[in-house]
Amino acid sequence: MTLAERLRAALAEGHGRDGTILSSDMRDPRIDGHIALAPAAVLVAITDRPEPGLILTQRSERLRKHAGQVAFPGGRVDPGDADEIAGALREAEEEIGLPPHLAQVIGTSDRYHTFTGFDVIPVLAVIPPDLPLQPQESEVADWFELPLAYALDPANRTRRAVEFEGAVRHYYEILWQERRIWGVTAAILANLSHRLGAL
Repeated sequence: MTLAERLRAALAEGHGRDGTILSSDMRDPRIDGHIALAPAAVLVAITDRPEPGLILTQRSERLRKHAGQVAFPGGRVDPGDADEIAGALREAEEEIGLPPHLAQVIGTSDRYHTFTGFDVIPVLAVIPPDLPLQPQESEVADWFELPLAYALDPANRTRRAVEFEGAVRHYYEILWQERRIWGVTAAILANLSHRLGAL
């Protein structure tokens, strides 16, 4: 069975599984119907190798929002995009030079609402290993490959709390080598861990 087939089967089985799924950042009125959420999509690009990896980016320190944070390639879905999948593939091409035709799309996972007003759809895809990806310097400082098994293992995920704008917010954090993965990215990985289980 190929990696794509294994992922497709695990995702289908996972979507039939009950359990706690993180659907939003906590305690912000913007995610409770008070404003319309903007559609967004991220590409969960999984490398097709014996020990699959996960492509993540380190955002540029020059960005106005979320500077320096680890993120999936992705962003707002544009009006010209056919759907969230097209938006995720376009953003990945713009941010790290990933050719869309090399991404074998598996499906989508649980949407996630951010307190900054986005409705994020994670798009899973299998890509060839060792592609010569090039970060788009104005947005992406670097990219790296995180072992998928490490990313999905609940033992590597810590729940944290912080006070922000008068409310206590909870988030997940994953530490790998010198990288800190947290916030929306870690929440999406927590959901994927539940949906995919142990591959």
